[in-house]
Amino acid sequence: MGTSGSKAQGLWPFVLAAGGGGPEAAVAEQALVRPRGRVVPPFVFTRRGSMFYDKVGDLAHEFYEEIIVTKNGQKRAKLRWVHKNLIPKGMVKLDPPPASTWFSL
Repeated sequence: MGTSGSKAQGLWPFVLAAGGGGPEAAVAEQALVRPRGRVVPPFVFTRRGSMFYDKVGDLAHEFYEEIIVTKNGQKRAKLRWVHKNLIPKGMVKLDPPPASTWFSL
């Protein structure tokens, strides 16, 4: 992710703002800053659904259709992945997190 020397003395960007003391003091100083304006909770309440509707109205993650292939005079059944004419389910509401994870901001 980064170079191994990124936490070396003098390369930490908050050392001067915290008045020295190393990265631990800089993180503690930064935690005291209060956000201005609208407070947004750190939780995600909706997401884009991963399921699709087909032309019949069935709902699934993937759809396959059976096709008959004739090879050397023999008939074989194969499954072909259907990826056209599918309608995405849309936004899905997620369950709210338990009250024990909420904290006061």
